Amino acid sequence: MERLREIEHDLSQPGAWDKPDALTPVLREKSQLEAKLSMYDGLDSTRSDLEDWLLLSEEDKGSESLEALSEQVVLFEEKLQATELATLFADPMDKNPAILEIHPGAGGVDSQDWAEMLLRMYTRWAERKGFTLQQLDFQPGDEAGVKSVTLQIDGLYAFGQLRGEAGVHRLIRISPFDASGRRHTSFASVDVYPDITEEIEIDVRDEDLRIDVFRSSGPGGQHVNKTNSAVRITHLPTNIVAQCQNEKSQLRNKQTAMKILKARLYELEQKKLDESRKQDYASKDAIAWGSQIRTYTLQPYRLVKDHRSNLEVSSVDAVLDGDLDKLIRNHLLYVHGQQNG
Repeated sequence: MERLREIEHDLSQPGAWDKPDALTPVLREKSQLEAKLSMYDGLDSTRSDLEDWLLLSEEDKGSESLEALSEQVVLFEEKLQATELATLFADPMDKNPAILEIHPGAGGVDSQDWAEMLLRMYTRWAERKGFTLQQLDFQPGDEAGVKSVTLQIDGLYAFGQLRGEAGVHRLIRISPFDASGRRHTSFASVDVYPDITEEIEIDVRDEDLRIDVFRSSGPGGQHVNKTNSAVRITHLPTNIVAQCQNEKSQLRNKQTAMKILKARLYELEQKKLDESRKQDYASKDAIAWGSQIRTYTLQPYRLVKDHRSNLEVSSVDAVLDGDLDKLIRNHLLYVHGQQNG
């Protein structure tokens, strides 16, 4: 509460809004603090309502009162779990927006289609949470699905919630692209980085960069066929590549590609400094088929299984439609238990 007052005081000073870009981290922190206060106030209000319904149900034991009490208990439990979740975010980066990348594995069109299903899953999850989602880069598949996609997801503890999604995701289903109707196994890799470019300076020397421009691929109208607006940046010392082709402006594509590059370089440095952080941060041994963190089975039975915490969820359709909160919460509790066990 005190920090929020300090921010509001600073923003009210003359000249505070002269440089709007410099205020972005401050405004984000203000928004996050307000969201946390709203969450705690909501929990307290729901607890108070629950106590009122308990008193009322003691006086009136009719079915309507008991039904209303039951609904209030469920609501209180949901808010309590959400508040409990917030206490598990101990890393300073957990509050940051997340940069999430999806890449299909070996398997051609089936894996590319699976990558697009994951894109839809995370898009729907962000929409359910009321988060802001921006597509930074998108490379469509040759026949269906996607070859690569990069998203920026901004909301309360976006990175803290999504960091456990990093790893290899496996799908088992009857392939819609197999005329014989055989069962196929597809893989896609998800990488998650914190968006840190506004808060931490990453020293990137111009001589360490190779910048290539090219024509955008995929849908986009006449513009993509006439201008070299897409940008690919290679960091020569590490061979890390970042690209963006979604904007019409070459400059904006370059700025976005640099944002992605810096996020990847930051993650690389963190892994070098702390090997234990690597396991928590990436939640996987390597991007290798066979090290999957989660399996989504559609055939011969329907089940989602997280291989780290062994949580099983039978409502596969709901998960693929963005209902990830149970999986995310369970993984956070699992990691918290591992760290403090």
